[in-house]
Amino acid sequence: MPVFDPFLDFEENGYLQNRFKEKDPNVIRELEHTMFRAGLDDALEYLSKRDEIAYSDFLEVHRILFSEIYPWAGKDRNELVPDKAISKAGVKFCHPMEIQLSIDYGLRLGQDKEYLRANPGEVMGLFAYGHPFLDGNGRTMLLIHTELCHRAGFSIEWEKTTKFEYLTALSKEIEKPRDKSLNAYLSQFISSSRNRDSWGGSIKSIKGLDGVGETNNVDGDYSDEQVSREYLAYKLERDRVE
Repeated sequence: MPVFDPFLDFEENGYLQNRFKEKDPNVIRELEHTMFRAGLDDALEYLSKRDEIAYSDFLEVHRILFSEIYPWAGKDRNELVPDKAISKAGVKFCHPMEIQLSIDYGLRLGQDKEYLRANPGEVMGLFAYGHPFLDGNGRTMLLIHTELCHRAGFSIEWEKTTKFEYLTALSKEIEKPRDKSLNAYLSQFISSSRNRDSWGGSIKSIKGLDGVGETNNVDGDYSDEQVSREYLAYKLERDRVE
């Protein structure tokens, strides 16, 4: 499997310029998982104190969770690699210049309590399509989505989901949001709101938080006419309304 190397310096600086210059993917995943667990309570406390959650808070949560392993934690793709087209398992993410638009839209919908209760999958799908970070997106999205659901008076029993079924629905949501695939999947797991004190244990018990699975892929530079054309065709199909 090709190494995800958007900085083009893997041999010199390891995977994504991590602070340890580590190259072994298994060690990296273990480090990420350890740092996530260590920073989880601080990240949740940070979110609980925000009157309104903004894009800057999305970045800050990522920084809290992953700054001990990645020096660029809290910085998005538009700042780090604005010319790179990124995908995962064949699913393309939005252009770096559109990241904040996608996240802001998701946050606006997600802070409409009635709308979020009816469309939790749509909001998560917008976060996923935005894919702000080179790594650590899923865990950052999960914490913010959990906070938004709590404010809307409900919770999602993530520990009852399966990684394969969730990621399948999420991929469909990113590619064809009009089908509302993730709304349908998550509707099975909606429950009453939970006390904040229980969140840490519940989140840590979710299967798949070790990040094992498909890795990101650099499809090329947007300055490449073919890459740009493929992305535009993908986006037009994604945005099509039937």
